[in-house]
Amino acid sequence: MRILMLSDVYFPRVNGVSTSIQTFRHEFRRLGHHIQVVAPDYGQATPDEDGISRVGSRRVLFDPEDRMMRPRALSRRLAALNGRDFDLVHIQTPFVAHYAGLRLARCWGVPCVETYHTFFEEYLFHYLPVLPKNAWRAVARLLSRRQCNHLDGLVVPSQAMRQILVGYGVRTPMRVIPTGMPGEAFQEGDGAAFRARLGIAAGQPTLVFVGRVAFEKNIEFLLRVVREIQQTTHPDVVLIIAGEGPAEGRLRRLSAKLGLDAHLRFTGYLNRGSELNSGYQAGDAFIFASRTETQGLVLLEAMSLGVPVVSTAVMGTCDILAAGRGALVAEEDVARFAAQVRRVLDDPELRQRLGAEGRAYARQWTAEGPTQKLLAFYEELQSGRPSPPSSIAEGPCHHATGNSSEKS
Repeated sequence: MRILMLSDVYFPRVNGVSTSIQTFRHEFRRLGHHIQVVAPDYGQATPDEDGISRVGSRRVLFDPEDRMMRPRALSRRLAALNGRDFDLVHIQTPFVAHYAGLRLARCWGVPCVETYHTFFEEYLFHYLPVLPKNAWRAVARLLSRRQCNHLDGLVVPSQAMRQILVGYGVRTPMRVIPTGMPGEAFQEGDGAAFRARLGIAAGQPTLVFVGRVAFEKNIEFLLRVVREIQQTTHPDVVLIIAGEGPAEGRLRRLSAKLGLDAHLRFTGYLNRGSELNSGYQAGDAFIFASRTETQGLVLLEAMSLGVPVVSTAVMGTCDILAAGRGALVAEEDVARFAAQVRRVLDDPELRQRLGAEGRAYARQWTAEGPTQKLLAFYEELQSGRPSPPSSIAEGPCHHATGNSSEKS
């Protein structure tokens, strides 16, 4: 099969969307399929492989980590592609890529599918607080419904996300297909060496968070949990925060207010592979309390390396935690969450059992199964694609973004 994948984000921007694209792309290529990814140029050298096409972009004011592809530059890049070379267009993000991909698929007469990666209802307010939170929720629901109902197919990473979109009024055929675990997730790291580099003593109780340091990740709650543990039973506890993002300044200020500066280690992003795996394995437990995850792949990454997880079960993490293996589920209550963390820190046998369970459980989530499900969904769409809405089908093919006035 020949697939064109469009996204407003990809590496070197580190997040779950980039990881998902890379994981499926590698699996497709391993199985002999052709996949072309079109994504922004971030203005820095990237070790791209064949099949990655970069488009000129500009900064996004409210989110400096991201870039917006210039519509005219994207139009030129897509116009150079031959529609006969592709069987399907798969969009990964609902911004410039969404409208460009949808129009291009209609011009080529091929199915258009999109993955709904982000729970925007609980996301937009943190970055654009010019409207009340309820107003942004209404905007996110309306926009999601309109965009999703123009597609031929929709991929969602979890049952929770599917139920929410159905509640919005999305009628497009949906499949729940999580991102599987890439092979490098199971490669052993060196947690002891990682701890030593950060000045953490052997045997010192250590917790780890891996992810974007963003407001919606609820890391402030984790800091309050660490303070509770530090003030009660483990005065030398340390939390490693591996990631970067717009909330780092606020977290550092909260850390100073809570007296936790000596108990936190901000590492920035870790390279995927041995460095990231060593970061996970530096912890006695991985802690997580995000309210907005559509899947929560980091939970599986921690489990795959034998690191016990303590997490709330909200949104997409419910699908992972439902089996009750490799993890303790905690409420979003400081005292109760801290009590679950203490159980892991204080009980070596429990840590060992959860670690072994997690390793075995994570192997059930390898990328091969989700990739086969996604390919089967593609084939379904090819065999019975519904007619496109006329409002989207209109317009010349060479204006794939629907905006030809933007200067590149």
